[in-house]
Amino acid sequence: MAENTGMKKRISLLWKISIGFFLGIIFGFAIGPVVPSSPVLSGYVMPFIDLVGKIFLRLLMMLIVPLVFASLVAGAASVGDVRKLGRIGVKTLALYLITTAVAIVIGLACGNLFQAGAGMNIPGDLQASAREAKPLVDVILDIFPTNPIASMVNANMLQIIVFALFFGVACILAGERGKKISDFFENVAEVMYSVTHMVMGFAPYGVFALIAVTAAKFGFAILAPFVKVIAAVYIGCIIHAVIVYSGMLVVFCRRSPMWYFKGVQEAAITAFVTRSSSGTLPVTLSNVRDNLGVSEGVSSFVLPLGATINMDGTALYQGVCALFVAQAFNIPLTLQMQIGIVVTATLASVGTAGVPGAGLIMLTLVLTSVGLPIEGIALVAGIDVILDAARTCLNVMGDTAVCAVVASSEGEELNS
Repeated sequence: MAENTGMKKRISLLWKISIGFFLGIIFGFAIGPVVPSSPVLSGYVMPFIDLVGKIFLRLLMMLIVPLVFASLVAGAASVGDVRKLGRIGVKTLALYLITTAVAIVIGLACGNLFQAGAGMNIPGDLQASAREAKPLVDVILDIFPTNPIASMVNANMLQIIVFALFFGVACILAGERGKKISDFFENVAEVMYSVTHMVMGFAPYGVFALIAVTAAKFGFAILAPFVKVIAAVYIGCIIHAVIVYSGMLVVFCRRSPMWYFKGVQEAAITAFVTRSSSGTLPVTLSNVRDNLGVSEGVSSFVLPLGATINMDGTALYQGVCALFVAQAFNIPLTLQMQIGIVVTATLASVGTAGVPGAGLIMLTLVLTSVGLPIEGIALVAGIDVILDAARTCLNVMGDTAVCAVVASSEGEELNS
């Protein structure tokens, strides 16, 4: 009886989030053209709605550091065997890199199919400001913290993950005394899950506010000139989710695609609206544990790592946008150059932050790696917020699919 009640509550929350999402789109498109000429809308209504959305984002961000650290320490320690933890880590990294590479190939295929930039004939005189991408050596070095407390203050997720894993493994090696510490962090993690459920009660309002402001600001006008780019990214994301993720779940977990999509739909919607893999992490953890039936030991290790380094959607976006820029500037991309994009984007995804807009920074590295003009960033910057929503949604879904496969490979019995 208690389980059924819980399920009703989860379905109810999902419907509320969905309703808030669609009402936000309708409201934003409806009032967008009126906002500049209305002092009430521009001076009071929109700032208030924007405030509600920002508060929701801050509540989600508030959860990340304590939740990730506590759940990773508890998850690593709960494995109880350092060799098993290493085995899970190898599987996770391998699956993340493979699915990312496949996503880029799908993105390149969609870019070649849609030919979004063909006929634009843009001269190389655009001005664009883009941050220089870090060298790969610096990306690897930045993984390891010099001051774990500073890493937590600055929310440097890769460094937090590394320290938490060392701490969790140390709890195993410390024996009985370490068990007391790991039990403490397990209790902290449970409290943070409860805080997550509290924050998600505010989600329908936050989702409405975030999507309403975006729709009002950009409207239909921003969609028209670049509809092919948007279509290529969105269709590519759908193909990757339906074929790659569904195929993984059918082959390795013996579960239907509908079981999977239904189980992670709250996390997918939250990722689409917030455009933050890290910000969605509390919801992702909840969905995978409660709906898919993955253990805390696996989910607490795989998901925080995925929110930081697994960027399938971002990688797919790189493929589409690289071809779009090349076509717009009439620069042919050879097969060898497109293979270079696959390799570069796969490796660069490890250093991409799970926050809104980070994919645009990563695109600078991909463009320069194959000799495309960095000015091409300006072409996609105007619609990046729309593309970011789809790619972040796919990023999060990729985390959950890999998590389920790893759990199944470890002999765990997933929910039916």
